[in-house]
Amino acid sequence: MSYTLDPELRRGLAARIRYYNEMGIYDFYRRPLSDRAGEIAAATLVDEAEIAVSANQPESGEEMSPRKATAVAMPVAIQGGEDIFDLIALKPEQSVSDPGKALKIIRKDLGDCTRCVLHKQGRKQIVFGVGNPKAELMFVGEGPGADEDAQGEPFVGRAGQLLNNMIKAMGIEREQVYIANIVKCRPPGNRTPEREECATCSPFLMRQIAVIKPKVVVALGAVAAKTLLAMSASMAQLRGRFYDFRPAGVRSNDPDWDGCKLAVTYHPAFLLRDPRQKGEAWKDLQMVMKELGMKGPKINS
Repeated sequence: MSYTLDPELRRGLAARIRYYNEMGIYDFYRRPLSDRAGEIAAATLVDEAEIAVSANQPESGEEMSPRKATAVAMPVAIQGGEDIFDLIALKPEQSVSDPGKALKIIRKDLGDCTRCVLHKQGRKQIVFGVGNPKAELMFVGEGPGADEDAQGEPFVGRAGQLLNNMIKAMGIEREQVYIANIVKCRPPGNRTPEREECATCSPFLMRQIAVIKPKVVVALGAVAAKTLLAMSASMAQLRGRFYDFRPAGVRSNDPDWDGCKLAVTYHPAFLLRDPRQKGEAWKDLQMVMKELGMKGPKINS
């Protein structure tokens, strides 16, 4: 059954959800409406959302993590068959059809980011991402290292050289894929990004994925895998299979793209420390190649 939502209430609801997004709350679930009026349901939603947020504020006064936030009930209040969830989930880049331009909008929105502590811990510049904005294959690592921080491009150091070789072994070039990281600023001393840092930065990565619309995302290492999949498990448990993946908190403007496959393999930096696992990583990439219909490099006889 379709309901007509008052335009003023509609705008207020959208503003409320954007406010929650800024607080780090991105996940909502939709509760089907009964036969009661859509406007009453939408007003109830706002009340429920306020209760959900206030109930999850830590008593200690520490900043609330997006991962700690309770999902807010989202009723299906529609006008002309349009789901209000689709309206409030829109991002500025979704009005642009060209993925290259859309990525520039996301980068502009990111700005000279000061959203987490990494901006004041020695970073030289933000490392946004690089590659083909229409790539079928996307690699996601952990975070920039010293070389990446200096050059402003992901995977350009020793680990990047190994990743380049891995990509060539698949029969393609680096320029054909897209490469990014969970966090876009170098953690001091190349330490592992902290959970709050990942939670703060990953929404921009999710937006990148949504505009690139890859067929397969390869998570390089445990940090990337656990952040993208929102689950905690060992690499042995995560590898060797595909996951149905849809970037959290954002929707693609392409109705034909409803997500992609996600595979997990070892981070190239780990493979440099333990070359014995290169064979296992190659098995993961072969699985990806099969999914994409890739035959590997041509060998001249």
